[in-house]
Amino acid sequence: MCRCSAAAKAWLAALLAAAACAVAASPVGAVDDTGRRVRLDAPAARIVSLSPHLTELLFAAGAGGRAVGAVDWSDFPVAARALPRVGDATRLDLERIVALRPDLVLAWQGGNPAGQVERLEALGLRVWRSDPRTVADIAGALRAIGRLAGTGAAAEARAVAFESRIAALRAASAARPPLSVAYLIWHRPWMTVNGSHLISEALSACGARNVFAGLAPLTPTIDVEAVMRADPDAIVSGIVDGGAGDGLDPWRRWPALRAVRQGALVHVDPDRLHRATDRFADGVADLCAQLDAVRSRAPAAR
Repeated sequence: MCRCSAAAKAWLAALLAAAACAVAASPVGAVDDTGRRVRLDAPAARIVSLSPHLTELLFAAGAGGRAVGAVDWSDFPVAARALPRVGDATRLDLERIVALRPDLVLAWQGGNPAGQVERLEALGLRVWRSDPRTVADIAGALRAIGRLAGTGAAAEARAVAFESRIAALRAASAARPPLSVAYLIWHRPWMTVNGSHLISEALSACGARNVFAGLAPLTPTIDVEAVMRADPDAIVSGIVDGGAGDGLDPWRRWPALRAVRQGALVHVDPDRLHRATDRFADGVADLCAQLDAVRSRAPAAR
């Protein structure tokens, strides 16, 4: 039992409080996906996100309470919907962003207009850029945002859980028969992904091969003839469009396709697979389950 005097106890409490403040005010830093190191004098208390996936990662890293602005379509978690809007990912409202007085801006390297992001930096704002292409990039983004926001422990726990789940899904699919897959992300015109895209990693985790992995653009345009030539075991659509439904109906007109004959037309939730967040693991789990159902109907799949 402590026999300290009341004065000593008060002094000790003040010392501990001062130490906690010193830790909170310590400089922080993280390297972004372009190789730039972003340094802050203290963890960010006011953060603006310029992409829905970054808004989601901000909350996942335990720093949602520090968010003061976000772009349109930042709809997950529910709390993100109440954030002030600063334009959309491709058209930013620079005046609104500056008015929010952020000490950190999270930018999307592959989507935000480069000139507008550079303008924010010229105005003195600190910008951390995200360009996620892999599972490792998602985990790394969680950790980096956690460091910059001072929520490192929560971010680390979330990153480890995400990595563990993906590893378990890979292990479960490792011994299953491989499948060839054509993955569609849009229909006007038809678009797919190449082997460098995050979605190809999802397919790989499920024991599947992207038939368009070798194309040069990250999101190539294709036609019906290209799909016919590849003749995949399954066609997977991540399309959601009011005028075209899930994007799979047009393919039912081509019964010569192996995927059509085998009933291997699969639809997935694009919010979980197309957004580079830790919900990607949910999307991979659903994709693997649907591809397993394809295997059960076609045990001789390639």
